[in-house]
Amino acid sequence: MVIRLKPTITLPVLVFLATLTAGNSIIAQEIGNYEPEKTWDGNPDLNGIWQAIGTAHWDLQDHEASAGLPVMGAIGSVPPGQGVVIGGEIPYQEWALGKKQENWTNRLAADPETKCYLPGVPRATYLPHPFQVLQGTDKIMIVYGFAEANRTIHMDKENPEPPPLDTWMGRSHGSWEGNTLVVDAQGFNGEAWFDRAGNFASSALRVTERYTPISPDALLYEATIEDPTVFTRPWQIRMPIYRRLETNARVVEYKCVEFSEEILYGHLMKKEEE
Repeated sequence: MVIRLKPTITLPVLVFLATLTAGNSIIAQEIGNYEPEKTWDGNPDLNGIWQAIGTAHWDLQDHEASAGLPVMGAIGSVPPGQGVVIGGEIPYQEWALGKKQENWTNRLAADPETKCYLPGVPRATYLPHPFQVLQGTDKIMIVYGFAEANRTIHMDKENPEPPPLDTWMGRSHGSWEGNTLVVDAQGFNGEAWFDRAGNFASSALRVTERYTPISPDALLYEATIEDPTVFTRPWQIRMPIYRRLETNARVVEYKCVEFSEEILYGHLMKKEEE
């Protein structure tokens, strides 16, 4: 659900908006002026363990609090949160908006996360788990905790061939634009969701990610989503990602398959006769 402000604009609101705009300009200037530490080959050093903070993994858009299973009480509910979609709205085609609403209705069983399937891109980035960047010259590897997911970003192919097959995590190719790592990801199987709210795409999905250092301990993460079979136009998300600063920070494997066996294979289990 998108939360909209009433169109009435008063003088205090105008002053606030002017202040906010000025603040955003200052932030943009600071980001542009920040010079990150470099690796031996002269590119920004993105090595480390990172994590997104927010509610994007519940819903990319503005959303109110909502209930989960009654038996779980508050721990199963969805907290309210601010969206990360630029402009606020995901531009679904009419049929796809209906599919998204169907996904939301059936989310407790239909969400691929429930079944411990690989999270896909960009969802892997803002799941509530840390991930590690291992940076080389020709390859960059990102290791995620959830479902032992990982991906390799190929930096050594200027004109990459189309992915040989569709997969949950797709195939990623990267390049540097100044201090920004730009990653083109394609070749998805169309089964992953973007969040627990049922936002989705098809196998025609193409994600262009941008990782920009904005301080020693923060990255600006941006992703452009393209899928002409589902959306009326490309759209973007944007959020900060923070470095985990614990001295013993690490990515701990979250092997969740055993917790989803009942959902996946319960119907195949032999029932004991009463």
